[in-house]
Amino acid sequence: MSDKVERLGNSHIQHGTFNDRIYLMKLSCRDYPDIVNRLNNLAGYHGYSKIFAKVPESAGSLFRKNGYKVEARIPSFYNGEETGLFLGKFLQKNRQNSSDRETIQSVLKTAEEKAALADSPTLPEEMRWRICRPDDAEEMAEVYRHIFKTYPFPIRDPDYLRETMADNVVYFAVECDEKIVSLASSEMYKEDRHVEMTDFATLPEYRRNGLATFLLSVMEEEMRRQGLKLSYTIARAISYGMNITFSRMGYRYSGTLLNNTNISGRLESMNVWYKFL
Repeated sequence: MSDKVERLGNSHIQHGTFNDRIYLMKLSCRDYPDIVNRLNNLAGYHGYSKIFAKVPESAGSLFRKNGYKVEARIPSFYNGEETGLFLGKFLQKNRQNSSDRETIQSVLKTAEEKAALADSPTLPEEMRWRICRPDDAEEMAEVYRHIFKTYPFPIRDPDYLRETMADNVVYFAVECDEKIVSLASSEMYKEDRHVEMTDFATLPEYRRNGLATFLLSVMEEEMRRQGLKLSYTIARAISYGMNITFSRMGYRYSGTLLNNTNISGRLESMNVWYKFL
């Protein structure tokens, strides 16, 4: 069962026991400064162990005074002007403990050593890419169910895929013999002129073809066409492949969100990367 997305005042949050957290996805200025107390009260009522918040830097001091720590920072995140802060407040001490710290450092070191892709990524001749349509949702959901035991958002549900496709998400696919073998999505925030590159999944037998890197390249081109100025991702911190993909495509590492996301069966830390388009 995925956590629910809803409004808290005029702000958008996700919360529930699946990720054992509240995620302040979009802060409305009309809720500031009361939002801090409302988040604390909601977390206390449900017994969540973390609050994760994306906020403009101008709101950061109030959050930090209330026990939040800056876990990542992206310059020009809001409308190409204001820095965005990724903040974490840990409500239970063990949520701050990570057994993956050495692996995370090794992943980052390897990714940074492989920075800068020499040539533009290409597809194998037998494959093609395209933007997904609503009638792809069943096949897309099957791919996501095959790859992810758990996921922080319900991308394994065809209805959710169709719903987000009609809203602010563009899904991209690579096909081989008319079968979807790799997927990714661009979650657009047009008001803020940034986009989150996410939901990457490639079927095991089609890996090592550079499909994630290729999809990222065409996603960036489409987002430029849409007028967006900044691209970012929240990638599994222990995944060599995804962190290398973003590093090779010119993204900058900006911080690690500790024990942030229930993915592939357990809570994992996530790395934040960004790039100006």
